[in-house]
Amino acid sequence: MVKVKTRHIPIFIELLLLGAKETYIQVSTTSLANKIDKSQQAASRHLLELEDIGYIKRKRSGGKHSIKITEEGNAVIMDLYLLLQRVIEGKKPVFEMNGEVFSGLGEGAYYMSMNGYRRQFVKHIGFDPYPGTLNLKLETSADRQQRRFLDTQSNIHIDGFEDGQRTYGWAKCYLAKINNKLDGAIIILERAHYDHSVIEVIAPINIRERLKLKDGDKLSITVNTMKNQ
Repeated sequence: MVKVKTRHIPIFIELLLLGAKETYIQVSTTSLANKIDKSQQAASRHLLELEDIGYIKRKRSGGKHSIKITEEGNAVIMDLYLLLQRVIEGKKPVFEMNGEVFSGLGEGAYYMSMNGYRRQFVKHIGFDPYPGTLNLKLETSADRQQRRFLDTQSNIHIDGFEDGQRTYGWAKCYLAKINNKLDGAIIILERAHYDHSVIEVIAPINIRERLKLKDGDKLSITVNTMKNQ
């Protein structure tokens, strides 16, 4: 989800043009202020705000400040870019993410076997999932950015429910192709244990067994958001 404030966009663009995406660059607040048509005080304040929320880093060298956009800042820029691309080109993007298989906490089997979820999976995504999730650690920042941007896309919503003892949160699903072979879905739980560096995948069969996977193997997941309307 895009979380950058509108007032920060011009200074972000100038930092990108100056090369701050890849390395520290030296630039004065006066120079930045002139480029974004703001006062020096406003430019300084914007930089401080970006630093406070973790989107840039600054370090002092020889009496001057150098600036670099952080990975979090670059992720927000990519979110904004993809959003603008979608609006301008009128396209529903296709996402491809690559990750490494790893063993999770074992909770996927528990949740996937619950009738409150299973009935909805059958109704809304068209299959009864194998009781368990396949966990993938996303390989690159580009893969993680794709995962982040999924949160802005249409999804298949699964309602939370109660079983008389406790309340279970909602989930959202994205129909997906696994290694361009198997039909499945990415599932994101309201009370997820993982951040955007991990995706959990479900399918009507045991993915590990079908593809003969072990921890450390590579896997690709493709989501066509047109299918999630």
